[in-house]
Amino acid sequence: MDGVDLACCDFTRDDPAWKYKIIVAVTLPYPAALKDKLEQACKWSREEISNLDQELGLFYAGLLNEFHRNHGLNPDLISSHGHTILHEPQRGITLQAGHGGIISEGTGITVVNDFRSADVAQGGQGAPMVPVGDSLLFGKYDACLNLGGFANISYADFSGRRIAYDLCPANMPLNWIAGLEDLAFDEGGSIAKQGRIDKALFRRLNNLEYYQIEPPKSLGREWFLEQLLPEMKLSRITTGDLMATMVEHIAFQVASGINSVGVKSVLSTGGGVLNQNLMDRIRYYASVKIEIPDMLLVNYKEALIFALLGLLRIRGEINCLASATGGKQDLSTGTIYRTKNII
Repeated sequence: MDGVDLACCDFTRDDPAWKYKIIVAVTLPYPAALKDKLEQACKWSREEISNLDQELGLFYAGLLNEFHRNHGLNPDLISSHGHTILHEPQRGITLQAGHGGIISEGTGITVVNDFRSADVAQGGQGAPMVPVGDSLLFGKYDACLNLGGFANISYADFSGRRIAYDLCPANMPLNWIAGLEDLAFDEGGSIAKQGRIDKALFRRLNNLEYYQIEPPKSLGREWFLEQLLPEMKLSRITTGDLMATMVEHIAFQVASGINSVGVKSVLSTGGGVLNQNLMDRIRYYASVKIEIPDMLLVNYKEALIFALLGLLRIRGEINCLASATGGKQDLSTGTIYRTKNII
């Protein structure tokens, strides 16, 4: 819900890996009315969601055209993740809104989107998608950790297979708690530092069923609303104590995941790395070196990787790993809308 990440990326093949450059990147907030629709859409009818899909496609096209004009860009390809409205792979459902055909028509540029549906259709989680990019762009690290709305990890096992899954929630509950104080987020972890850990809630959170499930597995907003949020609301503790407890829970689960796979070096990105209190608690529990790169990569690593996933799709190369999603086979996935030739 923070906004739309736009990143113009350049790739060069350095067989078998790739070299990259993020030329320019920005994050643009959603207008209040559209943000409200996105927050409510998971409860809507099929027709209402279809209308939002088209509205969001028009909105993205407008943002992209302005982005290209402002920075003198003429990209070969637009790779669009879209906004996740529904993600319940156990029911065969995943939907990322922002119609690719409308984006393509509105910009005059070939678009790749809808990366997850094909994997869900073959019994996979449709997530995580980033392990291919982690392997091709950041293979020098034993593991990659992303602290976004949810925390996820990607690493190569002893056989060289890329394994990845969601560890736990991250910014989604922290931002919800910050909202109780009319704040968008807990800057630097200041709210958490004022609170005390509620041990009973800490135990209940760590006993949630998700943590007993073996990978591959993934989390979505529905899980947050149905499983985590009720526990948070029932706790009836102060905002500071709730924030401190949630930070401790996230740190414990993230570190447990890292420690369990026996890695030594971890590249950590995503908005959560800006929360110094959260990072301090992760380092307290984790017995590895956690490296935070420059802020451009911290903020736009997932945008960078989805740009690569679109490029791989156009080339007909694998961009979705069954070892990470639990699908039947590796895929070259994504829907392509062509309006001009790719060079």
